[in-house]
Amino acid sequence: LKIYLKMINTSTSDSKTSLNRKTPPTIIIIFGASGDLTARKLAPAIFNLSKDNLLPKKCFLIGYGRSAMSDDSFKNEIKEALKAHSRRKIEASTWNNLEKNLIFHAGAYDDLNSFVTLENKITKIEKQIDCKVQCLFYVSTPPGVFMPILENLGESGLAKRHRGTETASKVIIEKPFGRDLQSAHELNQVINRRFDESQVFRIDHYLGKETVQSLLVQRFANSIFEPVWNRNYVSSVQITVSEDIGVGNRGGYYDKSGALRDMIQNHVMQLLALTAMEPPSSLDPESIRDEKVKALKALKPLALEGESPEVVRASYAAGLVGGSPTKAYIDEEGIPQDSSTETYAAMRLYLDNWRWKGVPFYLRSGKRLAMKASEIVVQFTRPPAILFGQDSRLKVSPNLLVIRIQPNEGVTLYLNSKTPGLETKLQPIKLAFGYETTFGSDTPEAYERLILDALNGDGTLFIRGDEAEMSWGLLSPVLDYWSSQGRQGLESYASGTWGPLAADKLLLGSGHEWITGRNYD
Repeated sequence: LKIYLKMINTSTSDSKTSLNRKTPPTIIIIFGASGDLTARKLAPAIFNLSKDNLLPKKCFLIGYGRSAMSDDSFKNEIKEALKAHSRRKIEASTWNNLEKNLIFHAGAYDDLNSFVTLENKITKIEKQIDCKVQCLFYVSTPPGVFMPILENLGESGLAKRHRGTETASKVIIEKPFGRDLQSAHELNQVINRRFDESQVFRIDHYLGKETVQSLLVQRFANSIFEPVWNRNYVSSVQITVSEDIGVGNRGGYYDKSGALRDMIQNHVMQLLALTAMEPPSSLDPESIRDEKVKALKALKPLALEGESPEVVRASYAAGLVGGSPTKAYIDEEGIPQDSSTETYAAMRLYLDNWRWKGVPFYLRSGKRLAMKASEIVVQFTRPPAILFGQDSRLKVSPNLLVIRIQPNEGVTLYLNSKTPGLETKLQPIKLAFGYETTFGSDTPEAYERLILDALNGDGTLFIRGDEAEMSWGLLSPVLDYWSSQGRQGLESYASGTWGPLAADKLLLGSGHEWITGRNYD
């Protein structure tokens, strides 16, 4: 309900005023300011927050990059990024207010002196406006330099500025948060040495999407769902995050990552935790994150060998996507011919707790699939085959609750209905709600919500350190096993399909089948 009220509040001028009062004067410092994420997402998010009067009146943006650049050049880069990627057009008054407070700072990420000069620049701004400011550091760089940035923020004193007050420094850390359990643990150790956990915001932009935010509302603000959200009435849960694109020019990066690290460890596991968690005792951030951690703790280790392995990996072959021919993964630029990196991963998981005992959670994610889609599908148990199970004409389809995150965010409930006519025939029908249809298309981007929450110190939609390690604890053994196997067991699937046949075997004999993209639209 708190999240739902936030969604409503951001559309009213009164709430904008109250949100402004919560946020002290702020300097946002983006590490990796000349990168793609800043141009496509961060700069537009900051601009739109400014346009909606949700930033403090005294707000500065410092871009930190390794290459020298004048303030004017930085301003021009930001303006061009807004023209290309902002959901709303630039208008003079908002841009003028933002532009005058754009600053560029050049320095290496592993050079302490560059951070000391940054601290001097921040102190100078404080003297100019005659008040203390909070610093929001956004680490939007390749993960290889996360640690030196965090260490230097601590060593320079920037992490400790005004600690214990409303202007205490905060840091947002982009994904991926580690490559495995060990690296995630080491990164958390650096963070815990330099920051309090209350200062840290590990970001997963999926948690900022409207449908994901609304998931808690769907579950806990509607009495028709919570009583049946358990093993007695739910037959299975499926989570699909699919992409129709290939690796493009990111081949060198992706081949060191793969589908499990790139999508499942973060996006998909977060969706699972929100779907499976118990009702929190309150709506404060820690209560919600406590329940997410409990859900992840309940996950049983995955069977990797034997007659019924619970994980499948595959790499895309050549095929057709949208009617156009596409390359195989190993023919993409930067991919070695002996690559064993998976572009697709699927798994069958079980939670060993009272609510979900025996209910399979099917997860999958991949590139070069038939369409771009992110969905949670809750399949309910079928009714007893007494009235409508004796006749083939009266086939009872499963009731489904489909929560679509992208594209066309919305919620659809599939029911059985009689078709018109003199004969009794059944047909699945859908009751559909679309965000764009109901609320219009000008909804805030995920990064707008997440940056605003970080500015206000609200960690509800961010990942806690133990949560990240819990997810890696489940998946690191999978990565270790795959590494030991090389290409052995790596399946193949044609581009433009829904993945390898081996993924269907995860559901074999269960009475389930993959839903997204197959039987229901």
